[in-house]
Amino acid sequence: MLGTVKSQTDFQITDSTLYLKAIQLSKDFLIVDTHIDLPSWLYNEWFDVSVQTDMGEFDYQRAINGGLDVAFMSIYTSPSLEGRGKSKEKADSMIALVHKMIDEWPDKFSFIKSPSEITEQANKGKILLTMGMENGSPIKNNLQNIAEFYDKGVRYITLAHYKWNHICDSANDPERKWNGLSPFGEEVIKEMNRLGIIIDVSHISDSTFYDVIKLSKAPVIASHSSCRYFIPGLERNMSDDLIKTLAENDGVIQINFANIFLRKEIHKQMEDGDAEIKNYIEHNNINPDSHEAREYSRKFIKEHPLPKATVKDAADHIDHVVKLVGVNHVGLGSDFNGVGEGNLPIGLEDVSKYPNLIYELLVRGYRDEDIKKILGENLLHVWKQVEAIAESSKN
Repeated sequence: MLGTVKSQTDFQITDSTLYLKAIQLSKDFLIVDTHIDLPSWLYNEWFDVSVQTDMGEFDYQRAINGGLDVAFMSIYTSPSLEGRGKSKEKADSMIALVHKMIDEWPDKFSFIKSPSEITEQANKGKILLTMGMENGSPIKNNLQNIAEFYDKGVRYITLAHYKWNHICDSANDPERKWNGLSPFGEEVIKEMNRLGIIIDVSHISDSTFYDVIKLSKAPVIASHSSCRYFIPGLERNMSDDLIKTLAENDGVIQINFANIFLRKEIHKQMEDGDAEIKNYIEHNNINPDSHEAREYSRKFIKEHPLPKATVKDAADHIDHVVKLVGVNHVGLGSDFNGVGEGNLPIGLEDVSKYPNLIYELLVRGYRDEDIKKILGENLLHVWKQVEAIAESSKN
């Protein structure tokens, strides 16, 4: 024994033998993370992610250190762009940036469009990139755009984000425009099934989820969601009934690492802070979209930092899903680069820290074969099914 080992964070490692095993498993097992928001950063400022940086939570070196194999780059468009007709333009630009990463650093990154490509690309020292589109707004009421995105390499689409759109209602939006899917949204589901694009139910309302399940011939994923059990009333997280229904249809929930989705008291403090900011802005007649409002918000958040969850909390969410529906229906959707500085758990601060989560699962008695499923096999199982169903529809 090496004695007590400390990781590079405040997370305590008390069994060094088990921790060394966790590091080895991170190298031996395929790790798939279904939600990394790097493209938004590169859109704002192109920088070198082929070397270790101090920007955000993802770069090549940290990903290699953490054992990451397949990263879904998030093509995120703000709901505010839909009304201005700018969603597709923004999405196309971000898709181009992901492909630019491959062109710029071909020795560090490769692009994949199918899980069948993983085996031939494995063990070459590269991070395999693919894409998920966060928010269906870029579809712009045109089914042909879905085929275009598929051809460019988009392999899942999150139907909405924090506001309802022309496809469906959002979990984050009190206005329920469609009470689920819109008529056009129903056609989107069918077209995604036909093409072989995974349907992502993160961010959508409960009623939309049930509409999707009724219509989809293929299993679906929640690319970056956590469990509502721990934060009752938070529709952004998935309820036990939603998780059971997801599992009955052979889908998978990919656990989001953001502190505010892991622990109730953290989410409550964030809500209270948001209310204080809103009250101040309204009381002082400040335009909420102004520079002054943004500066006040930044200052308030800096002066009132949220408490942190830990890697144990993320493991608790995995545990909850496993106890509820079994080990075949849970995976990892970190939301790295998408939750803001300081809003990730102790022990899961960036892509180098997956071994800490593996260690926590080992401490809890998870078998190696079950950890292998959680790290990536469950997601790949869904992806292969989606492909197979699309292929069968062509015959």
